[in-house]
Amino acid sequence: MSENLTPENDLPIPAARQGKRSSRVIEHYVAPLEETPLAAVDKVDETTAPLSLWADAWKNLRKQPLFIISALLILLVLVVVVFPQLFANVDPTSCTLDNSAEGPRGGHPLGFTLQGCDVYARMIYGTRASLMVGVFTTLGVLIIGGIMGALAGYYGGWVDAILARLGDIFFALPLILGAIVLMQLPAFRDNRSVWTVVLVLVAFGWPQIARITRGAVLENRNADFVTAAKALGLSRFSALVRHVIPNSLAPIIVVASISLGTFIVAEATLSFLGVGLPDTIMSWGNDIAAAQPQVRNNPGVLLWPAVALSITVLSFIMLGDALRDALDPKARKR
Repeated sequence: MSENLTPENDLPIPAARQGKRSSRVIEHYVAPLEETPLAAVDKVDETTAPLSLWADAWKNLRKQPLFIISALLILLVLVVVVFPQLFANVDPTSCTLDNSAEGPRGGHPLGFTLQGCDVYARMIYGTRASLMVGVFTTLGVLIIGGIMGALAGYYGGWVDAILARLGDIFFALPLILGAIVLMQLPAFRDNRSVWTVVLVLVAFGWPQIARITRGAVLENRNADFVTAAKALGLSRFSALVRHVIPNSLAPIIVVASISLGTFIVAEATLSFLGVGLPDTIMSWGNDIAAAQPQVRNNPGVLLWPAVALSITVLSFIMLGDALRDALDPKARKR
């Protein structure tokens, strides 16, 4: 049978329709690639190596005003800690009652305390103890919390169950309340120092870092690069140290930078309550506590160390926010 059939109902197609279909020609126009602007837009430079997470983060940080301001403030604080004599040429321990509660004058821009000590000099030299507590406490919680969280997240099972429950016990205790109770024990009360306060704050501050580390390790332990490393003969522990932990550092660094400011405030709170650093050590918390009797008559004695404390803590919080935006691409503001 010579008639054409349609696939729908196997009916013959009329000759007129066959002629129309065969005579219809659809023309397509494709522009040459060199005449389109997409060649320049989509061009990728294949000669340069791709940026790593840290290189891309640094490239992003250099453009953030928040990071620049916080980094400059923290750098200033570090210079004050290392070289306080560059900012104050007065001995902060030289106190005479003849200058008690005196106002500002030449060489003493912020006046004197009730004991006749120079407020500005004590504020400058008190930076060292407050920052030391914050820095060493942060290092301590990073070491303890990082190890506990990494082991719990990577190995799982009974290791995760034990370490997670231990962390929950300490996490349930408030930082300041637990530190106050522990500092009342004779072993700590009779030996108060910077290292005593650091030890107490580390004892109650590590669970937060442990939780962050555990979550980051859980996210990366089954990644393809970890599986490939094991397939090449790397042991589980070596894969944890060489691949999992380095790729889990971003959220840990962000939390640690913010926690540093928290520990500085904790030290000031303990010293203000009389259970932190002893009076023989100059710190912002001790200066704020000693300025209480002068709040009404001379509020500047309390105001200036409080301002120094607030600016320092704010700098570390701003740094943490900038690091979060740079290290977490999802959190970046477009």
